Amino acid sequence: MSSPTSTSTSTLPDAGPPSDRRRWFALAIVMTAAFMDLVDVTIVNIAIPSIQRDAGATFSQIQWIAAGYTLAFAAGLITGGRLGDIHGRKRLFLIGITGFTVASALCGFAVNPEMLVASRILQGGMAALMVPQVLSIVHATFPAHERGKVFGLFGMVVGLGAVSGPLLGALLTEWNILGLEWRPIFLINLPVGVAGIILGRKFITESKAPRALKLDLVGVVLVTLGLLMLIYPLTRGRELGWPVWGHLMMAGSLVVFGALVAYEKWKTAKDGSPLVELSLFKVKSFAAGIAVQTVFGVTMGIFFLVWTLYMQYGLGWTPLHAGLTGVPFSVAVSVAAATSVQKLVPRFGRKVLQAGALAMAVGLLLYIWEAGRYGAGLTSWQMALPLVVMGVGMGLIVAPLTDAVLSGVPREHAGSASGLINTVQQMGTALGLGLVSVVFYGVIDEGVAPSRLPAEYVAGFQNALWWAVGVLAVIFLVMFALPAKPKHQAEAEGAEEAVVTDDHTEREPALTP
Repeated sequence: MSSPTSTSTSTLPDAGPPSDRRRWFALAIVMTAAFMDLVDVTIVNIAIPSIQRDAGATFSQIQWIAAGYTLAFAAGLITGGRLGDIHGRKRLFLIGITGFTVASALCGFAVNPEMLVASRILQGGMAALMVPQVLSIVHATFPAHERGKVFGLFGMVVGLGAVSGPLLGALLTEWNILGLEWRPIFLINLPVGVAGIILGRKFITESKAPRALKLDLVGVVLVTLGLLMLIYPLTRGRELGWPVWGHLMMAGSLVVFGALVAYEKWKTAKDGSPLVELSLFKVKSFAAGIAVQTVFGVTMGIFFLVWTLYMQYGLGWTPLHAGLTGVPFSVAVSVAAATSVQKLVPRFGRKVLQAGALAMAVGLLLYIWEAGRYGAGLTSWQMALPLVVMGVGMGLIVAPLTDAVLSGVPREHAGSASGLINTVQQMGTALGLGLVSVVFYGVIDEGVAPSRLPAEYVAGFQNALWWAVGVLAVIFLVMFALPAKPKHQAEAEGAEEAVVTDDHTEREPALTP
């Protein structure tokens, strides 16, 4: 068994005996941290009416409470992954979870909306240090033949975190614990964070990139600037009337990203320590997976926010009613995620992911039909079928996609790769959130009579889902560029065939008269 303080990838438990339980404790810890982050992304949406009422937050401030986290998270993810490669993934994970816990306390005890916005931005920045280490620790700790099982568990965590956030937020808001209204949605992170800090110090094994790396500060500035120039106008555009400067800023972000690519090529040639390891994009599975992650994030950004607003403002449901409605989705995601990696992907490969995209599209189409058929009278029971179909589809995608993207990535670039995976997904989500202003609010006329408002929200909901269906069609097509099966599975099958062939060759003389 390797030492908990070992820093070389050559001494990681990857080569250790299967009975090494330390790595499974470490997995539970980092998965819990990932779950905590995923819940925090979605838990705020369900509490928006309570925050508006109790804290007196304006629509702009509410927008920033949700978007500030995503902005800081996306802008810092690549840097967080690289810092883990340089200074140690365990160390950065512990710094990140500590900061995340402190920021959660500041959110929970915020005295005004401005403090809440600032605390959410800090929380997103700390999550950017913590989250990239999760996949890096998994990739550096578990051998290839065990990663299928691990990523199956990761897929379940992703599904549960993404969908249980609204339910948990609804319960905590409805219970109004100690008269704190919405504040427990943040304060619940405190005991979980403290436990993660204590157990993480004991069970997580340290690992670093095997060669000396430097922090690419210019790359950090360019990535952060490019992301801000792209995402900021999207989050503020509708409120400000889509000003010209916003369009110019988004167009300028492409120039910044172009400059980033040119600089990273120069940086690679100079000292081999770029922030973005461009050679990763030569790995077909990684490049295709990054594209899928981006557009999948757009779908999630559109659906989850629109879904929450539709139920609470359009149908007039309480937070608890809206949160409970998502339970079938959560269960379906968890079951499908576990089944996809363990049973389906080894047999059908990327067809499982494509089936997931089609299933999600079918679920959305069912939802569109039901919203048109029943209008503002749509019930939770009627929503169950499309939500289950969508949940199955999402579960078939989230778990095997991560494995497919990382399967061909060299271990020394695990931090950079996981940082890029998370960054592009957050970029996609931010794009989806920005598009909500167009595909949802752009259809709704909030100036109509109150009796007509539910019908406006139904129309906006249907229009937004049509956009999501279109994005899923793009995802389905891009998935053809993914490998038929993850690299380690293909190698394992090849090895099995070689063993069978060798065995047959050895036995053949004995069977010959």
